[in-house]
Amino acid sequence: MAKRDYYEVLGIERNASDDEIKRAYRRLAKKYHPDLNPGDAEAEAKFKEINEAYNVLINPETRAQYDRFGHEGPTGQGFGGFDFGGIDDIFDMFFGGTGFGTGSRYRRNAPVRGADIRYDLDISFEEAAFGTKKEIEVVRMEPCSECEGTGAKDGTQPVTCTVCNGTGEVSYAQNTAFGRFVNVRTCDRCNGEGTIIEEPCRRCHGRKKVRRARKISINVPAGIDNGQAITLRGEGETGERGGPPGDLYVYITVRPHKIFKRQGYDIYCDIPITFGQAALGAELQVPTLEGKIKYRIPEGTQTGTVFRLRNRGISHLRSNTRGDLYVKVNIEVPKRLNEKQRELIRQFEEITQDLQYNDERKSFFEKMKDAFGV
Repeated sequence: MAKRDYYEVLGIERNASDDEIKRAYRRLAKKYHPDLNPGDAEAEAKFKEINEAYNVLINPETRAQYDRFGHEGPTGQGFGGFDFGGIDDIFDMFFGGTGFGTGSRYRRNAPVRGADIRYDLDISFEEAAFGTKKEIEVVRMEPCSECEGTGAKDGTQPVTCTVCNGTGEVSYAQNTAFGRFVNVRTCDRCNGEGTIIEEPCRRCHGRKKVRRARKISINVPAGIDNGQAITLRGEGETGERGGPPGDLYVYITVRPHKIFKRQGYDIYCDIPITFGQAALGAELQVPTLEGKIKYRIPEGTQTGTVFRLRNRGISHLRSNTRGDLYVKVNIEVPKRLNEKQRELIRQFEEITQDLQYNDERKSFFEKMKDAFGV
């Protein structure tokens, strides 16, 4: 089944502000969250749809990509991969992290997905047109190899926090006029980890991770355009407490070409020609992305005429089709004529009649006569 429009999912206009997006999300999240609708598969499906729409639209970059490319995203792989947590996630948004009831169901030391990484890659016009393979170096945090990500010195292990008993949070009851509430806060002793490192690792100093440079090979698809991104799933920062890694987003910058300009999958170039070539017709050397080719322009070609060369443009993303090459010819008027050249041009002008020009010149002088009476 095709996905619904994200703006429709949240019930907002396309020009909605961030505050309007958040308000719509809060209202719908409370209504359809699975913890408030146990066993209701339809409510769970609606919540996933709401959560995905919110995560895309609340981020300016992904929102701009969605507005331009739709659900497929800039690389055709979509915007998926958004997780949702327990009911306390919603209450974190509403009430600053205060749960309710007789106890908290959300664990502060639960697995957390790793952060995404952005990398900016410059490529040439030709590499964007035909695709290329690049190797980039990304610096990211990875589990420490010496302690295997535990943060503890070799031969030791983190111990369970005695204050929160490994939950990462402590709770206390409070009686109010509206009833008895149980408030939950992060454990100060272990900072929400649930464990304490008594002897830190010598390499990572108990941080469990170290910064490391990694070389990653990227296939840049043919037809990619300036500002688009390639998504590499799982190549981002390592997750916390066993959570999945984030993603790597490679944003493409295409360097301008000396001759061609791109519009969509079509390319354009201007070629100067002489008056003689335009009047008599000529065989021109036309540049293409693959090299020069011969192309004959007809007799009487006017300056500004555009010729279309099919399938000489940019390859479409994930397709074998290509755009076209549009060649615009401009007549260049010679300068610094000698006396013989001037005389020949005067003779040419004397023997040339209006009938030998196109209708545009004749039409212009008729309009001028009507306007000024001369």
